[in-house]
Amino acid sequence: MNIIDTALAGVKLIEPSVHGDQRGFFMESYNERDFHEQGLLNRFIQDNHSLSAEVGVLRGLHYQLNPKAQTKLVRVTAGEIYDVVVDLRRGSSTFGRWQGFHLSVSNKLQLLVPQGFAHGFCTLTPNTEVQYKVDEYYSPEHDRGIAWNDPALAIDWPTSTPILSDKDSKHPLLADAENNFVYEG
Repeated sequence: MNIIDTALAGVKLIEPSVHGDQRGFFMESYNERDFHEQGLLNRFIQDNHSLSAEVGVLRGLHYQLNPKAQTKLVRVTAGEIYDVVVDLRRGSSTFGRWQGFHLSVSNKLQLLVPQGFAHGFCTLTPNTEVQYKVDEYYSPEHDRGIAWNDPALAIDWPTSTPILSDKDSKHPLLADAENNFVYEG
């Protein structure tokens, strides 16, 4: 696998080794030993899987507060998404900055979203399936979010009229969101 640093410290784009022939392909989507050898020492304990039936479904921007913060390893197993991360670590030189990535079943890229970042994605194809590993269990008491359309973030989403859950339509702006992350660079 090839690990690519991004503009946001700690966020990694992962390009797995893919072995293909006339039958299709084979790849290891996760191998703890290989990840650890590359310095990615997370212990993932839960797998999540979402299906979005329509183009323009936007899920996010989500995070969990400490001590239940989550690192996520995200990949697409059907379709394509525009995946966004936002740095929430106070004291970071990139606090409040975002970066977007195209993840798809065809490019097979994965995104490592560390603790201290909000995460969300918008579907670019119908019947998109996203699977991700997390290193902490879901905790409703620690579950938080940021408005997808916060003008201070100015995220360049691929749609201006996304399909949102009721919960995601009510997230506060970053300036008003509860956040207990501190950069420890």
